[in-house]
Amino acid sequence: MRMGVLGTGPVGRAIATRLTELGHDVTMGARDAANPKAAGWAAERGARAGSFADAVDGAELVVNATAATGSLAAFEAAGGNAAMAGKVLLDVSNPIDWSTGELRLTVPDNDSMAERLQRTLPDAQVVKSLNTVNASVMVHPELVPGAHTMFISGDHATAKGTVLRLLRDFGWPGDALLDLGGITAARGQEHYIVLWVGLMQAGGGDLAFNVKVVRG
Repeated sequence: MRMGVLGTGPVGRAIATRLTELGHDVTMGARDAANPKAAGWAAERGARAGSFADAVDGAELVVNATAATGSLAAFEAAGGNAAMAGKVLLDVSNPIDWSTGELRLTVPDNDSMAERLQRTLPDAQVVKSLNTVNASVMVHPELVPGAHTMFISGDHATAKGTVLRLLRDFGWPGDALLDLGGITAARGQEHYIVLWVGLMQAGGGDLAFNVKVVRG
């Protein structure tokens, strides 16, 4: 499948690398088509790098791995709704800000970054997932021993099916994948980052962890 990954940070590189390992045709997009992180990654992987627009062009699935504070601008630079029409958009971003030295969410509790993307790109099919673990666990869930849970939400059943298949290819067992429902469920997924940070700090900075939903 042809895929575009927007974002050159650790999350974007981890996902793009895993996608190439799985045989997908991947373009990593950045604000600057000559971004050295993207170019270096592409050279190592035999893949492509370019602008946000280059990554979206021709892609069947687009991963939003940009910082959420710049996500809407990134998709505007990529061509907006017209460029994203009919494409699956897997949003793994978290709307956080550390500029004050403390964690602050930049989206209120009656909204989410995923919903904002869906409103801005009404002809795209936005699916929220993977944002509740760190980059390495996203693409290698076996790094966390035992069973643990990954959440998914979105309004488009076909798009969610595409993402669920991709998550299984990443190594997530089918019974680990919990469909929370429509895109408004992304609010809980994004606000979970506050607990995630607390768990990470309580664990002394260990990033390879996750939670499991257990029903009585």
